[in-house]
Amino acid sequence: MSEPEHSEDLLGLPMFDSQRTVPGRRPGRVRGGFRAPDEPTPEPPPAVSRVVPIRREQSQAALVGGVDWAEVARFRGEVAKRLPGRVGGTADRAGEEDEGWSVIRQLLEEDAAASVARTGELRSAAAQEGLAQAIFDSVFRLGRLQPLVDDARVENILVYGCDRVVVEYADGSMRQLPAVADSDADLVDFIAFVASRADNPRSFTPAHPSLNLTLADGSRLAASLETGRVSLVIRRHRIRRATLADLVEWGSLSEVMADFLRAAVRARKSIVVSGAQGAGKTTLVRALCAEIPRMEIVGTFESERELFLPEIDGQHAVVFDWEMRAGSGERSEDGSMAGQRTTASQVTSSFRFRADRQIVGEVLGAEAMDMIKVMESGTGSISTTHAANARLAVHKLITCAMEAGPHVSHDLVAAKLAATLDLVVQMHSEITPIDDFGQVAHKRRFVSEIVEVTPGEWPRGISFTTVFRRLPGQPGVADTRPDSIWDDLLAAGMDAAAFEHEAAEYRTTGNPR
Repeated sequence: MSEPEHSEDLLGLPMFDSQRTVPGRRPGRVRGGFRAPDEPTPEPPPAVSRVVPIRREQSQAALVGGVDWAEVARFRGEVAKRLPGRVGGTADRAGEEDEGWSVIRQLLEEDAAASVARTGELRSAAAQEGLAQAIFDSVFRLGRLQPLVDDARVENILVYGCDRVVVEYADGSMRQLPAVADSDADLVDFIAFVASRADNPRSFTPAHPSLNLTLADGSRLAASLETGRVSLVIRRHRIRRATLADLVEWGSLSEVMADFLRAAVRARKSIVVSGAQGAGKTTLVRALCAEIPRMEIVGTFESERELFLPEIDGQHAVVFDWEMRAGSGERSEDGSMAGQRTTASQVTSSFRFRADRQIVGEVLGAEAMDMIKVMESGTGSISTTHAANARLAVHKLITCAMEAGPHVSHDLVAAKLAATLDLVVQMHSEITPIDDFGQVAHKRRFVSEIVEVTPGEWPRGISFTTVFRRLPGQPGVADTRPDSIWDDLLAAGMDAAAFEHEAAEYRTTGNPR
């Protein structure tokens, strides 16, 4: 079985080289226990005569020789000392980085002079540049992880401990790669450093063992000290502009599904997208939001920004995007931390902003009540949650809403969801191994079912109609028309004949399309 075509260059990156590379010889075993398959050794870049800042678009070029990351950590601390209070969190990021380069050059010149006086030895120009870039990436970016973050083909980076690394690529392939730190302690220290200099600073310590933040490039980072070893996941939001037509082309939707969902958004139906982690929920939400008329005012509420609707040129005239902030310092009388901004408080504030649509991006807990509040206050809301199927998603939302307090009962939430939520769209993902060693796999994502939610008889209180039925390994097939919203969908331009034809064809022949 052939390897993915992008596997060749990543394994030669310096972050995966624990020793200096000998020209013409492949590196041997590294800390993670992974050995690259036989493949050509990349040609080294030409040596340079001086340290030159390498901008983001250039950082994929392999550094010359190995990098001593303990030395990098030492220089990183010195850079931070000479830029007190100015590393991260500033509006003038480009100016901050330019100043950082000046400090790095000065430190390396001082170090070179001291080295010559002490030993008479001097780094080569190439080694000096490699060290400078590594220091810069460690201070302002993600150090040894930066080449992966810069790679446009990488979608998700999953790390357990310093040496168990799996990368998911945009084409659906997955690959195990070697270590990204010399030890778990080094990885913890670096994550804490990244969190401290974020635009929305967070803590990462045993007292604050969970971390969620948005990186400068919009990637989403999550880390935990509550697992057996330190864990880290970086989700790169490669596809910020997505449409339902794109999802059809990628095999995530059928044409009939796309037509149905397009009409549902235009008819201002409230939708929850559910699925497992990494199933493609956020991408689908972006595609649904692309169907919102340009002049509708949109408000989004997220724990960490990942929809990025204001950054999509020409799609929405105005988007107000709220992001939760953890807060710090002493607690006020109501128990909140100084500077804390919760989804609930932001939803309340948003009612002065005349938003036509309010989108609670991800429902993980008590914010389910905030989602219900915006669905009660307007129409056409879109949210996501984690669930194994569409019906379980509704029960999961009930459980989440009850976390808001003892005053929130199961029956109350069920009644509110039945009255306000129209559709649950289930995303499904499948992972298939494609090599004999289990180190390469392929991941497919598609909408497996769509369910209509309506009020039902008590004690259950909720009724479900299967609009699109599950099929093995492919997008679901049209099944039953959702009577409560059917006329609104037709008014919004849905092709009823296509829906009915697909449903009848499947019932008659078992062939969906």
